[in-house]
Amino acid sequence: MGSIDQSIHRDALPDFRNLGVTLRIVCIVLLGCSFAALCQVQGWDGLFDAFLEVVLPVQPALLLSLGALWGANDWLRSRPYREGVLMVCLLELGVVAAVYAGLGWLMPGLARSGLERYWALTLMLTGIVLYYFHLRSRALSPALTEARLQALQARIRPHFLFNSINAVLSLIRVQPRRAEVALEDMADLFRVLMADNRELSTLAREVELTRQYLDLEQLRLGPRLRVEWHVDNMPEDALVPPLVLQPLVENAVYHGIEPAAGAGVVSINAYKSRGEVHLVLRNPYRREGAHHAGNKMALANIRERLSLHFDAEAGLRTTVSENTYQVHIVMPYRSAAAPVPRPNEVAA
Repeated sequence: MGSIDQSIHRDALPDFRNLGVTLRIVCIVLLGCSFAALCQVQGWDGLFDAFLEVVLPVQPALLLSLGALWGANDWLRSRPYREGVLMVCLLELGVVAAVYAGLGWLMPGLARSGLERYWALTLMLTGIVLYYFHLRSRALSPALTEARLQALQARIRPHFLFNSINAVLSLIRVQPRRAEVALEDMADLFRVLMADNRELSTLAREVELTRQYLDLEQLRLGPRLRVEWHVDNMPEDALVPPLVLQPLVENAVYHGIEPAAGAGVVSINAYKSRGEVHLVLRNPYRREGAHHAGNKMALANIRERLSLHFDAEAGLRTTVSENTYQVHIVMPYRSAAAPVPRPNEVAA
């Protein structure tokens, strides 16, 4: 693997279909309208009227712009960055001209302001929005994004590697075929852990990787580890951050199964509902003891990677009951067949 080139960054338009991006655009436009209104008056007198004069024709233009950007999102993001910026500006000017013409007969006073004024305001707000996302993209790139998305590679516990090797050694003479399969599982698992994990993976691949990990743990834990899979309604082609499930299962085994005297159940549920992908993981929980140390680090890492890939559209929450610990992840459903918004690219 090459070293990280911290000077290389690929500029890209934001994902206009992302809820977080949409909310940020709305907030920036409203702040821009407030500033424009403030520039028209002296003091606070008449500020509200000036704000209404600016914001009323802006609102339909804003809604139409968001709809147009949503529809043209894939095409815009496939263009070179500068060309995409130009296309966004032209699209916004066209939307404002259409709204200005449509509202002219409803708001005669609008004509006094002139279309040029609203075009100037549109270009200013569009420039601010695009520059904001440009700065935000650079703030997350390159070394910071690389470090966040690759951080999970270093957190696989050494004791898991050593225990797995010992378990395989114990099988070589008595069950050579099973030992061979276990070594193949180990190779696949560590190949993924050491790979460039900035790209989204399919949920089917993540489940397969987790099964391989659990097969290795089963070698040493035997009947103490029981796994319940509920994946009949799983959208196999759903795109998810890599290593979003296996670390949670590793935590479930380490914190829920190993400390227990008897057998324990790890339950994994994956399903799609209302355009969202849900991952629900449950494992036994014991309040006493210090075996839960380090669990929050993995959860924080996954939360951050969900945010990097899906912004405000994804979330992770935990629930603790008397005997059960549950992690519930919600992500927007995106198919592997559709174009995928990518996090900032870092050349390696």
